[in-house]
Amino acid sequence: MIRILLADDHALFRQGLRTLLEAEPEFRVIGEAGNGREALRTALATRPDVILMDIQMPELDGVQATQEILREFPEARVIMLTMYRQDAYVFEAVKAGARGYLLKDAQAEELIDAIRRVHQGEVLLDGELAEQIIQDFRAKREALTTAPAAELTEREVQILRLLAQGATNQEIADELGLSEKTVRNRLSEIFAKLHLNNRTQAALYAIREGLADAGGGGGVPA
Repeated sequence: MIRILLADDHALFRQGLRTLLEAEPEFRVIGEAGNGREALRTALATRPDVILMDIQMPELDGVQATQEILREFPEARVIMLTMYRQDAYVFEAVKAGARGYLLKDAQAEELIDAIRRVHQGEVLLDGELAEQIIQDFRAKREALTTAPAAELTEREVQILRLLAQGATNQEIADELGLSEKTVRNRLSEIFAKLHLNNRTQAALYAIREGLADAGGGGGVPA
């Protein structure tokens, strides 16, 4: 069962999404939110598997809501909903940790497939946006230090590879015989070494550097 939160300020749009998604036997809509602040409260209270987040909402916009949610619930898998592929907010949302974006006029099959793939750990980005994000955090990393990026240990590479394949912290812990707390701490160290901010950036970095197969966490045109 994939538990889904709908966040959009248009009630009729949410109703249409709920009707569509609940026709799928493995989907369950566990909550709705009409603004970003409500999305934050509901996400932290219900811990959904996937959040469909409108970019333009009152009180908190989708980017701000995503940032706040991921600060408290870093394994949340957020798909941004937007009217325009080139929306500048999309770039900021993915930098904040959203797993990708989907146009609001997408076909039903595209939406259903996107939810399944994000739930499996994939990052739904077209190549241009993925490259833009990679260049952005590389530039920031170079600005932060003149020294070469710290080498990852073999264990850190294993953790990063599993993260890029979509594994949760607990799944990484089980695979490597570690505690979940140890995995959280190791991920914090990896992010610090690479000057990354979140799991989405880490997954993109791993794929870009050949540490993970793009088929397990790669981008698809959105």
